[in-house]
Amino acid sequence: MSPTTATRELDSIMNELLGLDLEVPETGCDPTPPPLARKERQSMKDKKGRTEDEVPEGKPKTPPSNMDMEKLKKTDMIDDLLGGLTSDMEKMGVNTVAKGHCAACGKCIAGKMITALGQVWHPEHFVCFECKQELSTSGFFERDGRPYCEKDYQELYSPKCAYCKGPILHNILTAMDRTWHPEHFFCTHCGELFGPDGFMEKEGKPYCSKDFYQLFAPKCSGCNLPVKENYLTATNGVWHPDCFVCADCLQPFRDGGFIEMDGRPLCSQDYHKRQGTLCGSCGAPITGRCIAAMGTKFHPEHFVCAFCLRQLSQGVFQEQDGKPYCKVCHGRLFLTK
Repeated sequence: MSPTTATRELDSIMNELLGLDLEVPETGCDPTPPPLARKERQSMKDKKGRTEDEVPEGKPKTPPSNMDMEKLKKTDMIDDLLGGLTSDMEKMGVNTVAKGHCAACGKCIAGKMITALGQVWHPEHFVCFECKQELSTSGFFERDGRPYCEKDYQELYSPKCAYCKGPILHNILTAMDRTWHPEHFFCTHCGELFGPDGFMEKEGKPYCSKDFYQLFAPKCSGCNLPVKENYLTATNGVWHPDCFVCADCLQPFRDGGFIEMDGRPLCSQDYHKRQGTLCGSCGAPITGRCIAAMGTKFHPEHFVCAFCLRQLSQGVFQEQDGKPYCKVCHGRLFLTK
């Protein structure tokens, strides 16, 4: 038997030992230990031919239980295997030295082992720090000198998506000082992914520009649409510049001035029209003194005789067919026959 073949056979036997699940106390490792096992008694009979269950006369005999007998048989079988193999290997110059102490249990490792994180382990003792799942047949992740399975490592240490709270394993998107799965970063209102226009934030939530302006931007008092850029403030509201016109004639204010009435802006002409203060003769607004006659108002200088066009001083006139006449013209035109 070659040293290589003997080593393979030792590993095979150690696998069998692990499967037997015997409780054999550890006594520590010796750099140059004696053979792994030494038979101190024969399995069933000694050299005198007496079975080990036999006891001297005069002493009570206690029969062993089935469990004790089974354990005894397994121990004897292991002793035979290890003793013979150890003897053969030492004759060939192969030292049966322990491989080190397990980082988990601190006991000697004589069979298979795992080397990881700069230490050696029994395969069954190299487990996930969180869930205790064995890692000997799978990959692992390391954090602060501790091994983790992939699931627990990602759950504990991977960045979390601000929307689904799950770990982000591949592509990551960073926005608003948080991390997101790219497919989970969308408009809070309509649920659509953001396009080239990007997003707008309100109270820690992302919105597309359309929904943001529709939900939060001030509305124009003229057209009731969101005001996004240039605007002006008047009559306790905001306006698009193009929407700030006279409420009646819909014309822009030429001199920038307007008169408010019932919360709406009016030009001077329409304001006085609503108030009934347009001159009945020239049609212009009356802002000073006026003469009220025939159900309308006039500038004093425009209240004249309809025939001779002389100013009707002191408001004395004669009415005929809705027109004012001085006393003289009225008498000549309508009283003389």
